Amino acid sequence: MTSRAVLAFLSVFIIARVLENGRTGQLSHYEHLAGITTGVIAGGLVIQNWVSPWPLLLALLIFSVLNYLVRLVSLKSRVARKVLVGEPSLIIQNGKIMEQEMKRLRYNIDELLMQLRNQGVFDIAEVEFAVLEPDGQLNVLLKADKIPVKREDIQVESQYQGISSELIVDGQLIYQNLDQNNLDEAWLINELNKQGIRTPGEVHLAILDAQGKLYVDKSDDELTHDTKVEDDPGG
Repeated sequence: MTSRAVLAFLSVFIIARVLENGRTGQLSHYEHLAGITTGVIAGGLVIQNWVSPWPLLLALLIFSVLNYLVRLVSLKSRVARKVLVGEPSLIIQNGKIMEQEMKRLRYNIDELLMQLRNQGVFDIAEVEFAVLEPDGQLNVLLKADKIPVKREDIQVESQYQGISSELIVDGQLIYQNLDQNNLDEAWLINELNKQGIRTPGEVHLAILDAQGKLYVDKSDDELTHDTKVEDDPGG
C-alpha cells in the first residue's frame, strides 16, 4: 500500500509539473474536471491494491498525454481556447442586466448581487458594465460619475451610502423589504407605472437605495447598441 501511495504521489506530482500553465487565478471548468479525473485514477492506484498498478499507471499516462495535447492545441488555436476555457460574457451593459445571457450561463440574480457586493458595489444603478469571466470572476466598470475619488483630492464631505433594498426579484415582490422601508405595494406599483411598467411581473430587479431612489431593470430590456467583450477574428 505504501509503495503504491508513493507511486501515485510521484505520478501526480510529475503530471502537475508538466501540465502547469503558470496561471495563479481560478481554474477553468475543463481544468477542474481534468484535475478531478487525474485524482480519481491516482486514487484507484492506491486503494485498489488487488489490481496490478500498471494498467492504472498506463491509464494515468494516456489521460495525461491527451490532456497535454489538448492544452497544446488550445495554445495554438483561439477556437480551441473558446471551447475549452470559454469566453467572457457581458452581464450588465449600459446599466441594464442582460437576462438572456444570464439564462444561457445559468447565472442567477442572487449570484450577481453577491459578486457585486464582493467588488464593493451595493447599488447596481452605479454599474456601467459587468463582465463575467470564464473562471467565474465578475469584473465591474462603474459609471463615470460613480468612480470613487479620494476625499482629500476634492475636499468635500462624503455622502452616506447605506445599504440598498431589493423590492422585486424575478418578478416577485419582497414584502419584508417594503415593510422595512415603510412602503407598500401601492407605492411600488405607482412608481413602476411612472416608468411605463404595468405589473411587477415585467420587472427582473427593482432596488431602492439609501437615498430613496428606485432602480428598475425590466425583463425585456431593449438595447440600441450591442457591446461585445470578445474579438471575432472572422469579422
